[in-house]
Amino acid sequence: MEDFLIKMGYTGLTGRLKRLNDQFVYQTKQFYDDLGVDIEPNWHMIFLLLEKEERLTVMDMANATRISHPGIIKLLNKMKKNGYVSSKKDVDDQRKRYWFLTKKAKEKLPELHTYWEAGDLALRELLENNDELLTLLQVVEKNIYEIDYTQRMKNNMK
Repeated sequence: MEDFLIKMGYTGLTGRLKRLNDQFVYQTKQFYDDLGVDIEPNWHMIFLLLEKEERLTVMDMANATRISHPGIIKLLNKMKKNGYVSSKKDVDDQRKRYWFLTKKAKEKLPELHTYWEAGDLALRELLENNDELLTLLQVVEKNIYEIDYTQRMKNNMK
């Protein structure tokens, strides 16, 4: 049977993106499990952000990734439970909490970078070293932040 989501054209796009995301997450999780690594696929962006910036607030991370505040908190709580991040209140503003990588995380980073580099190479292979998809995703992201999808649908009602 023909792939119905492909047959749907533009209207099948969100289903295809979801399907791909599910495959990437599931297969990356399997990769980590096979290696006995206690991390989750969506943590690597937090590792990299905190490695680069050393300490950030939840809002800093949410702004940098364009992931919701609750979404970032969920990631951080799981990472904290596994001993990879910790936080401290700002001495000048007790409402602010800064997050940082723990000693365990910093010691594990060289190993994790090896896995992430393997993932990067795998993605390049899947894309046949063609970055057109990345360029098109950037266009979609830019446009959806200018006028969101809901508003665009409302604008297109006749």
